[in-house]
Amino acid sequence: MLSQDPNSPPVFTRSASQMSVDSTSMEDFWNEVQSIKESRVNGFEDQSIVEFKPAEDGELEAEWLQEVGLSALVSGTEEAVSNAVLTTLTRTQAAAVEKRYNTFAQTLKKKNKQSVRDVRDVFGVRDSSRPFNKVPISSLNETMMVGSPVWKTAGLENCVDECTKHEGKASLEELRFDIPFSELLTDRLKEQERRSSQRHRRHDAALPNFTIHKNRLGVTRIQDLSPQDRKSIKCLCLIEVAAVFDTLAIDIKRNRTIKVKVRESGLFGVPLSLLLENDQRRQPEVKVPLVFQKLLSKIEETGLETEGILRVPGSASRVKTLRQELETNFYDGTFDWEQVRHNDAAGLLKMFVREMPYPLFTAEYLPLFITAAESIFQLKLQLQVLHLLILLLPDPNRDTLKVLLEFLRKVVANEEKNKMSLWNVAMIVAPNLFMCKGKSVNQQEMKVTAGAAHIVRLLIKYQDILWTIPSFLIAQVRKVNEAARKSRTLDKSMKKILQKMTADKGKPERTQSDIPQGVVRVYAPQHSKISMAIQLNIHTKAGDILARFDCENRQESPVDLRRHKNSLYEVGGNIGERCLDPDTYILDVYQINPQAEWVIKPTAT
Repeated sequence: MLSQDPNSPPVFTRSASQMSVDSTSMEDFWNEVQSIKESRVNGFEDQSIVEFKPAEDGELEAEWLQEVGLSALVSGTEEAVSNAVLTTLTRTQAAAVEKRYNTFAQTLKKKNKQSVRDVRDVFGVRDSSRPFNKVPISSLNETMMVGSPVWKTAGLENCVDECTKHEGKASLEELRFDIPFSELLTDRLKEQERRSSQRHRRHDAALPNFTIHKNRLGVTRIQDLSPQDRKSIKCLCLIEVAAVFDTLAIDIKRNRTIKVKVRESGLFGVPLSLLLENDQRRQPEVKVPLVFQKLLSKIEETGLETEGILRVPGSASRVKTLRQELETNFYDGTFDWEQVRHNDAAGLLKMFVREMPYPLFTAEYLPLFITAAESIFQLKLQLQVLHLLILLLPDPNRDTLKVLLEFLRKVVANEEKNKMSLWNVAMIVAPNLFMCKGKSVNQQEMKVTAGAAHIVRLLIKYQDILWTIPSFLIAQVRKVNEAARKSRTLDKSMKKILQKMTADKGKPERTQSDIPQGVVRVYAPQHSKISMAIQLNIHTKAGDILARFDCENRQESPVDLRRHKNSLYEVGGNIGERCLDPDTYILDVYQINPQAEWVIKPTAT
């Protein structure tokens, strides 16, 4: 499933995945694995067939180039979007793209296929001092680059030591997202990563408490962006993930589904996207399967304080009967939830997750999650990779994972009564998330999955970080949009340009003085007063503008104002759309996106 540099620690070893805990503490994990095996052998679970294999060289690279928005490199044509992406990459990101393009080009050459552009035509000729000439070092602000004064004064030069200096106790550390993670992988960090013998921390209490550094541009969540900008984020995430793994000399391959036979109706064993389509016919706004939500709420109502919840199984025969009744009666509303004991609900919940025909982490990215557990040893670096991988997931998978992690955090919060620590919960949940349906559970795979318990622990503890977008990715999206806009403008015919020049010749020229500096007009179609000109200063926040509109619209009833939670949106210019954090300083956003419009409307959920 994965191939790896022979100089790196082996992936498929139990010692690599279990150095974080004493062998006796893995008992819950192996008991859960055995329970899953017995459930499959006894026929309690539907045995749909889903098989995976790694994609072949050349094909993998071609698919990757297309996914990251560089399809023009595959087709050999010129394309504005591809050129825009290339011009925004950092040196390390560009190296990752060049590596895959070179493999793709060489594969086609060996197969005597059509000619492709020479790698030097795309990236320029190497020299000894710079990896690339034509691809810029970065279109980000130069102060963000590694080694710059800002980089040093921000404390990032010594960030490689922060994960190991507080081993015996929890510490508070600030995460900064203004520099690409791959650019932080200095020679010092790579050497420390190779020498690291402490794979995972032994105790939950030793995990540091991370906080996100909030810069003046505010924190952005994935749902705050327009669909097109989210697509750009995914492209850049894929490139950044590749750059990180390449820098660490970890060779990875994504899986490909080759044979699928799945259910098309019902609740269990149905593809997540299809199940959501069925649910949305009943509730158009639903983003997480209804039966999944109901199982979670059932446990939350009565089982969060139950000792051994999730670990202590319900009756296997009763769970099987309940499942059959759910399949028959859930949608018509006749299923009797009062008969469901909390341990049975927990069993149904785990069965739902592991019976997904495609893993919740997706077949494509599941190997990368495992690699993060088995081949990366520094906790902060693991978290950074996990952060990127979560952003790569399709919306239904990420939304479903989000509600699951929120539920698991509630279980851990009741540890004093239910005796389920963070590590206990992670050990129980990991096999259900990482053991793919339809595959035999062999010893090799179980050893890999044991390391996944640590990954699940990180996902639960640091989940609030995972739904945010690193600011360096937002900066790159702005650059992609700006470059694409300029390219489209330059592609217009000279005739149209001349026509416009002729039409504008008789009009008075508009000077900068006609537009007051630092003044924005904010539109609020939901309010009685639909627009307002606001003079910005260095202290003006998005929350201040919202409060001012509420004050100006006091004649509206309190019920009307509370009906929807409103937010200020940045729309257009070098961004598609972005819902602004209330603590965002608007003058700073205005200065980097002066062409934006400002709109108050209901907050994205």
